[in-house]
Amino acid sequence: MSAPAVESVVSEIPAALSQELKSHTAAAHMAAEDSTFVAELMGGSLDAPALVSLLDQSLIIYRALETALAAHTDHPQLGGFIDPKLARVAALEADMAYHHGEDWEAQLADGRIVIVPATLAYADVLSTMGRESIEFLLAHHYVRYLGDLSGGLIIQRMVQRHYGIASEGLNFYAFDEITKPKPYKDAYRELLDSTDFSRVQKDNILNFAAESFELNRAVFVDLDAARKAAA
Repeated sequence: MSAPAVESVVSEIPAALSQELKSHTAAAHMAAEDSTFVAELMGGSLDAPALVSLLDQSLIIYRALETALAAHTDHPQLGGFIDPKLARVAALEADMAYHHGEDWEAQLADGRIVIVPATLAYADVLSTMGRESIEFLLAHHYVRYLGDLSGGLIIQRMVQRHYGIASEGLNFYAFDEITKPKPYKDAYRELLDSTDFSRVQKDNILNFAAESFELNRAVFVDLDAARKAAA
C-alpha cells in the first residue's frame, strides 16, 4: 500500500521552471532552427553577406532588449538575471564597424543597411512589452542569451569554416567574460528554479518564451524573402 502513496506524492512535485521552459519551447525552437534561412546559412550554401545581414538584425533586437532590461536591474525577481557579461550590443556594434565601416550608423539610418519588417516588429514588441511585463523580459532574456551561450561558439566556427569570416567580425558570438559557459548556464537555471515566481508568472514566462521563438523565426523568414527578392 505504501508504494502507490509514495508514487502519488512524487507525481505531485512540480517540475522546475528550467525544465518546463525546455519542454514548453521545444517545438517552437525546432521550427526556428529548421527555417530555410538558418538551415542554408549553417549548411554553407549562402554567403558572408547573409551572415552579416543576420548580425544587422541582431543589433536592432538587442538594442531594444538591453534598453528594456536596463530599467529593471534592481527588480527583485528580474535583476539577478541581468548580467553585463551577457550584454551583446557593444559586440554587435564592433561587428557593424568591421563589416560596414565606421559610418555604419549613417548607413543604418538611411536604409543602406537593410532591416527587415519582422525585425522592426520584434524590436517594437520588446520595447512595448518590456515596460509592462517582467515575465516577458525574462522569457526573452532566457531564450536569447542562453541560446547565444549554447550555440554561439558553434555558429562562429561554422561560419568561419563556410564563409571565411574573421573572428574580428564575429564578436557577437564570443563571450570573453564567460570562459566556462556550462557552469554559467547551470547557475542561470538554478536561479530560474529558485526565484519565487507565482504559478501565473511561470505560465506567462513559458508562453512568452515560446512566442519569442516565433518572433525570431519571422525574422528568418523575412531574411530569406529579402535574399530571394534581391537575387
